Amino acid sequence: MQSINRFLYGPTPEERIRAWQTKLRAEQRQLDREMRQLDTAASKARTTVKQLAAKGDVKSARILAREVVRSDKQKDRLSVSKARLGSISNQLSQQLAMAKVTGSLQKSTEIMKLSNQLIRLPQISQTMREMSREMTTAGVLEEMMDDTLAMEEDEEVEEEADAEVDKVLFDLTNGKLGQAGTIQNAEPTVEDKLEDEETERVMEQYRQQLSGLLS
Repeated sequence: MQSINRFLYGPTPEERIRAWQTKLRAEQRQLDREMRQLDTAASKARTTVKQLAAKGDVKSARILAREVVRSDKQKDRLSVSKARLGSISNQLSQQLAMAKVTGSLQKSTEIMKLSNQLIRLPQISQTMREMSREMTTAGVLEEMMDDTLAMEEDEEVEEEADAEVDKVLFDLTNGKLGQAGTIQNAEPTVEDKLEDEETERVMEQYRQQLSGLLS
């Protein structure tokens, strides 16, 4: 009988909610993985920033420090998004309790607001779009998600980066950034040049890793 009802009327409210919560938990785990990857790449980049600043290569240190700043911002964004996924799951649990009394799911402005915020995050945008369509069909949402993607990240980074990069450099070099650039006045030796080339290679590697995680 249950199979016939599912064929005629589709999944029950409880089945829908359980399926959505499973998807939400999977996305939370994916965000956790990305945050760990950001931590690893940023930690290595910070070490290289210290090395560059100690050698007086302020320009390269600043370039890499900017990527560290972007990494920190991205991690904060992912952390907030993970919390929002958890909030949607909690809202769905409340929906489930209500459905056991009323027999149907109710419209939720809170889930709508959280979903509109999450759909702007590229990592989970596809899942949230699919879930929004399912929730609209089930009567939880009144309309489809907003298709407008937030493109403010780069602007925010450009506006705030200089001050934050200075702070990062100051912290990573124990306040000695002002001395950088005047440390190496002697003619560089062959060993120095080889070391510079290796540092540049490592720096570019970390820049590519962070850029890949931030894209």
